[in-house]
Amino acid sequence: MSSSRLRLPSNTPLFDSITEYARNNKRQQCRLRATLPFPSKVIEFRTLSIIHTTQKPSMTPVSSKQYTDDVSLLMVLIDTNPLFWSSTATPFSFSKFLSQVLSFLNSIILLNQLNQVVVIATGFNSCDYIYDSSLGHGNLRAETLLQKLEEFVIKDEELNKQESVDGIGSSLLSGSLSMALCYIQRVFRSGSIHPQPRILCLHGSQDGPGQYVAIMNSIFSAQRSMVPIDSCVIGSQHSAFLQQASYITGGVYLKPQQLDGLFQYLTTVFATDLHSRNFLQLPKPVGVDFRASCFCHKNTIDMGYICSVCLSIFCKHHKKCSTCGSAFGQPQTSVSTSNQKRKAPDS
Repeated sequence: MSSSRLRLPSNTPLFDSITEYARNNKRQQCRLRATLPFPSKVIEFRTLSIIHTTQKPSMTPVSSKQYTDDVSLLMVLIDTNPLFWSSTATPFSFSKFLSQVLSFLNSIILLNQLNQVVVIATGFNSCDYIYDSSLGHGNLRAETLLQKLEEFVIKDEELNKQESVDGIGSSLLSGSLSMALCYIQRVFRSGSIHPQPRILCLHGSQDGPGQYVAIMNSIFSAQRSMVPIDSCVIGSQHSAFLQQASYITGGVYLKPQQLDGLFQYLTTVFATDLHSRNFLQLPKPVGVDFRASCFCHKNTIDMGYICSVCLSIFCKHHKKCSTCGSAFGQPQTSVSTSNQKRKAPDS
């Protein structure tokens, strides 16, 4: 990757995928509209679109237990990093990925009309809400979501600084997790009755060691709020951050083997609510990478030094903690060596 400013022209694979998907979706809508035998009815089918009824039916009040058991608030974090989707290591195109994700969102809303879905786009420099089902938009078409997604990609490119990027840059996962948790806390404070929240990360970019502290803070915040973080990794490598997030919060971590059948993985593993998960055999983590990143060089380490005051991690011994300013003593190796020399004459 050159050191010049990162730009996304109109021929970028991500833009081509969005344009191609929108064009194909429009053709499918025209075919369906031509074959429908109800020209006078106010009925409109949208393929691969977020389905909502324009008028909410009157419902009798339900108990709090039934409401929280059956209704879900799903926060979906979509990785829109152009450096990932334009790389040769990407297993499949963004248009196929988006098509299967939108079908999955349809299935979530159709399971229960009280289910809420919020989609957050995770870019290279920023993250933003691109869809919220609680706003009451009737028949939100796929073109509208694609338009918001394209606007977000352009905005994300404009925020890029003039710096060189080696390989595939990491997405701003810490920012999207924080936004999802803030939205959930707002729902918690809206009333005593609320749906069961959970976060689903559809991630493909590599982990950014510089985001380690912010991501771990979000993970512990989700654990305290009892919000599970589900992870579906679509990249070529496993994500140590998402492995720890799913393990600590009690979520499900999955790396699909056949990405062409991503919709089947999403519906069979992540579509069920939290109450129904107690009766299912969901995938369990085989191995979790618990390695941390040092605060000094942002490198992943196996062994290091930890500040006893603020729990900051360092790969090398320092005289003073750069986080809290506490003074450190001598390394443990030198102390043990001096103790061995003192015990030598007694033997």
